[in-house]
Parts: sequence; structure tokens; C-alpha cells
Amino acid sequence: MRPEDIDAIAEKTAFSGVVRVDRDGQVEFAKAYGLAHRAYRIPNTLDTRFGMASGGKGFTALAVLSLIEDGVLKLDTTARSLLGSDLPQIADDVTVEHLLTHTSGIGDYLDEEADTEITDYVIGAAHELTSAEAFLPLLDGHPAKFAAGERFGYCNGGFVVLALLAERAGGVGYHDLVRQRVLRPARMTSTDFLRSDELPADAAVGYLPLDGVDRSNVFHLPVLASGDGGIHTTAEDVSAFWRALFSGDIVDRVDEVVRPRQDVPDESMRYGLGLWLHESSDTVFLIGYDAGASFKSAHDPHTGTTRTVISNTSPGAWPIARALMP
Repeated sequence: MRPEDIDAIAEKTAFSGVVRVDRDGQVEFAKAYGLAHRAYRIPNTLDTRFGMASGGKGFTALAVLSLIEDGVLKLDTTARSLLGSDLPQIADDVTVEHLLTHTSGIGDYLDEEADTEITDYVIGAAHELTSAEAFLPLLDGHPAKFAAGERFGYCNGGFVVLALLAERAGGVGYHDLVRQRVLRPARMTSTDFLRSDELPADAAVGYLPLDGVDRSNVFHLPVLASGDGGIHTTAEDVSAFWRALFSGDIVDRVDEVVRPRQDVPDESMRYGLGLWLHESSDTVFLIGYDAGASFKSAHDPHTGTTRTVISNTSPGAWPIARALMP
């Protein structure tokens, strides 16, 4: 795709964010568009940090898989063995593998099959959600949707449960667990868990249209990202992540991470362990969409090519992503 074609789509859609294409770390295209902070007219730059929404599920999965490689957890470890009496509506046979592959069937606190809009306020007291344990009241009381292993059913709550299990098994808080086991070995020096109510100067505010104006997403999402996503990153760090993953710097058995576990025909994709997979090729994806954040990154392990589109609006990334990626 030619740079002028990307520019044309960005102008037509009022795109706000960053587009980057590289091959084995060599940048072929990188450009920032729009504003990181609209009130102060601060532009996005290539170094701006954006919330990546559910793209962060991949980091949660890899932190868990790193614990599995260390023998702290197993794929067949049941959630109940670590939850004890917490979250009693999670079935006793739900395992770590079920949670990693969205086949647990547990009820979801943020149900993407429900009839809600991206602008709806759905999580309650956002400022209280600062740890995996803090999510327990929000995760509780949701009946199972289907039996464990029966089918694929995308579940945000399942990845918060994974964060909780990882904390309890590993003895380290979720945020530090991801920093130690994913960000540090991947050399993702600009990626971190940022509070939405105290964003640093290099982070983009997330925006969404409400009542005819663009408002920030500070009341729509947990104040601090958890296992189901929301970590802040840069396009450059995303490229570093893919290189580190396929070099074996994060976990040893990368082939198991990207082995297709589920067909997801509704999305024309497949799913591995915390990562989306192309329906017929070996291209791997991180994908996120939430209030004031949209993100998609595709990596072809054969050519080393990474294509990343990241935006501080919803669903700002999609028009360019559809044109740029397989």
C-alpha cells in the first residue's frame, strides 16, 4: 500500500493515531496523525503512548504461559483450585486453557454479545479497579453461558480471572508480573500500565463521541488496565514485542502459543493462546477495541513484517487496518 493511500484514508476518516510498517525492525513506513490531547492541541507523534485495549490480552496470556513453563501453573490447572470460595459461579472444571482460549463459558462482566454501545457506561466505579483482586465484585454473580470446552465465546472476564490466578500462583501482582515476564524480556521500554486519571505528557487521551461532542474515556474504562487489556504502548514497542516473541525471548514454546486452538468463523479468524490467527495463513494478530481506543497489529513470522495501526478514538483504527492488513 502506498504512503499516499494511507494519507488519503487518514484524511477522509479524520484518523487520529499512528501507522507503522516494518520488516525485521527496519521501518518502511511510520507516521502520526491527529491530536493526542484535543483541548491543548497536542499532536500525536511516533512516540505517543496509546491504550491498546484488548491487545493487552496477549501479554496476559504470555505472562501465564511463562508461569506454566516455570512449573507454577499448568494448562489443566483449574480456576477453582486457586479461587477457593471466590466467584462460585465459575464451574469447577474450568481450566487455565479454557480461559486462554475463550472456551470457559463463564459469565462475563463485560459481555460483548450483549446489546450495548461503545459509549455506554458499563463498569461502575472505574476508579476502584486498580488490581485484579479489585475486580472480584465485578466478576461475581454472572451465570455460566455454556459448559467449559463446548465452544468459543469471547470473554473479557476470563482474562481478568487469568490475571487473578497468575497473581495467586506466582505471588506477584499482575502488573509487575507482566512487566517482569513480558515487557522486560521484549525490551518494551515505553509500554506500561498508566492510570487514566494521571496520564503522562507522552500519552494520548482516548476520545469517543457523546451527546454531540468528543469526551475522554476516563469514566468508561478501569482506571488501571487489568488482564483483559488496556495497557499503554507505542507502535515501535509493538514491533519489538513481535520480534522478541518469535525469537523465544518471552516464552520458549512459541509454536504452542500460535497453534490454532479454535476456529472463529464469525470473525473469519482462528484463535491460539491469547492471540488471534489468520484464518488460512501463519499471520498472527493482536487486536483491541474499546471506548476511546482501537488497535490492530499483524505480524507475518515468515517475512518478519509487522503492520500496526493504533488510535485514540473508537473505532478509528479500522479503515486503515482493513486496507493495510491481510
